[in-house]
Amino acid sequence: MPELPEAEVVRRGMEPYVAGAVAGRLHVCDVRALRRCSDGPAALAELLDGAVLARPQRRGKFLWVPLQSPRGRAVVVHLGMSGQIRVDDPGREHQRHLRLRLPVRGADGVLRELRFVDQRLFGGWWDDELTPCPVTGEPIPATAAHIALDPLHPGFDSRAVAAGWRSRRTAVKRALLDQSVVSGIGNIYADEALWAARVHPEQSLQRLSVARGTAVLDAAADVMRRALAVGGTSFDALYVNVEGRSGYFARSLNAYGRTGEPCPRCLRSGRDGRILRVAFMNRASHLCPVCQRRR
Repeated sequence: MPELPEAEVVRRGMEPYVAGAVAGRLHVCDVRALRRCSDGPAALAELLDGAVLARPQRRGKFLWVPLQSPRGRAVVVHLGMSGQIRVDDPGREHQRHLRLRLPVRGADGVLRELRFVDQRLFGGWWDDELTPCPVTGEPIPATAAHIALDPLHPGFDSRAVAAGWRSRRTAVKRALLDQSVVSGIGNIYADEALWAARVHPEQSLQRLSVARGTAVLDAAADVMRRALAVGGTSFDALYVNVEGRSGYFARSLNAYGRTGEPCPRCLRSGRDGRILRVAFMNRASHLCPVCQRRR
C-alpha cells in the first residue's frame, strides 16, 4: 500500500499540472471509484466542471486538491492499495483498470488528463468540506481531520509524541501504524524505522524510554526522506508516479522483505544476525533478532 513517500511523490508530480488549472467534465469509467461521494458521482462531476484547482495537499497518506472556486471545498484522492494518478495526453490509449478521467487545462494552456487507475478498487475520489485542523489550524478535509501530523510535517514534535506513548498499553509498532497518533507510516517504513533504531516491533511502549521512542520516530522521518529522494518504494507495477515510473527505494531496504538474508548491521560487525519474518496484526514484521532484542 502506498505510504507517505509514495503519496508525496504523487502529490509533487501532480502539482505542476494541477495548481491553477481549470478542470473540465469528469469522465467516469467505473462508478465504484466514486462510492464515497457524499452527494453521488453526478454532484462531484458538476462541482469539478469549470472549477479552478489549487495546489495539491497531503497529510500522511491522504491527498487532496483544494478548489480555488468554489472555496472551502476539495477533492480527496485516496490511493488505497493500488491506486495511481497518471498525467496523460487526452488522446493516449487508456490504461487497464482506468476508473476516472479528468481533463485539466494547465496554467501553460495545455490540455491534459488526470487519470485514476486502480486495479483493486480500494481507493477512490470524493468531494469534501475543508475544516481547520484541530492541531495546526490548516484547512484539511473533514474526512481526514482525525489524521495526526506526519513525521515530515514542520509542526511534528517527535519527542512530544514519544512522551505521549508512555501512557499507552500497546506495542511500539502498533503505535507507529495508528494514523490518529502519527500518520503516513505503514508496514514498510515501520519495519525500517524500528530496525534503524534497534527496537523490537513488539516492545511495550510503557517500557520504551522517551529517548528511544524519539529515536524511532526520527528514524521513520529519515527513512521516508531517503525513500522520497528516489521516488518511493515499488515492488510491482501497482505503485508508479504520475509518469508511470517506479520508485527505487526497495534496493535500500534493510529489513522489510529481506527474510532470511543477513542483517546489514550485524554483517558489518561480524555477528550472524538474519532477518526474520514474524506474524503481526494480520500482516508481518521484519526484524533482526540479534540487534533488535525485546526489552
